[in-house]
Parts: sequence; C-alpha cells; structure tokens
Amino acid sequence: MLPTDIEPLVRDPKATAPGECIELHHSMCYGCGDEAPVGLRIKVFAGEGLTVTATMPVVDWMQGGPGVIHGGVLSGAFDEVMGTSPLLLRKPVVTGHLAIDYARPIPLGSTLHFTGEILGGKGRKIYTRCYAHLGDPEQPVAGAHALFIAIDLEKHFADYLDKAVHSGDASS
Repeated sequence: MLPTDIEPLVRDPKATAPGECIELHHSMCYGCGDEAPVGLRIKVFAGEGLTVTATMPVVDWMQGGPGVIHGGVLSGAFDEVMGTSPLLLRKPVVTGHLAIDYARPIPLGSTLHFTGEILGGKGRKIYTRCYAHLGDPEQPVAGAHALFIAIDLEKHFADYLDKAVHSGDASS
C-alpha cells in the first residue's frame, strides 16, 4: 500500500535518455553485471518520464518447477528492474521491501518483458511497481511492487569496500 502522503517525483535532467540503456552499477552484479559468472544480465532501458523497460530470456539454469522459472529468479529480476528505475532520479538505492504476485507459470525458453515505473516518494523512500508479460502487455504473468531507500553509496558500502580492498579483491 502506498502511503497517503506520497509525493510525485521528477526525472533528473541528467538521467539516461528515453530508449537508452541505463548503465550497470558494477560488472559482477547478479542482476545486471556482464562479468558475473552466473547472473541475469538484465539490461534496463529508460522510458518516458519515470518508466523503464527490460527483457530477460528464461533459460534452463533458471528452472524451478519442471519446465518453468524459479520464483526466486523472478524475484531477482523484478528487484533489478525496479531497483534500477531510481537512477532516473539519479539516486542509488537499496531494497526495503519487495512483494510479488505470481499469476501464471513462466516457461523455460520464453522471453519475459518488464515494464516498471516510479510511483512517487517520501523523504528517502521511493515506491515502484512493475509488470512482466510474455509478449502481450494485456496478459501479465506476474506483477510486483517495491519500496527502495535512497543511499549515499560511499557511506552505505564503506565497510564492505574496505574489506574487499584489504583482502586483495577490489572488484567485490
């Protein structure tokens, strides 16, 4: 549920232009990283206003039940798409809450299409929603909504970055 005092948010003028891919935040990210040994490698594209789109092939390693995607993999995909959308505000975020409604099984070999949007915010909180379909936006296979919290990257990850540097693995 959205709070009653949610405020409209405005796209940052320096945000990625509509139709362009929003840059990944680091190459080893499970959701978007090109160098992650196993990952979703989702590319999120800026839409008009505060919207985003993405696609994801549903491949064999994503299997949960026989012949269908695992719900946790789908959860990760929603988290990536919605968690990327606040970059349209030029705000890095972490996930505060994520809820998914699974409507239909999603078969291996299909391609998921995601359409997400920022609904508004309050303070550091940013509220989003997203739908997934298999090619027909009128037939969603799943939907999600989430709350993200805007962070200061350096402060939030300071302890972890320091450990990665001292262990000799600055890429973590």
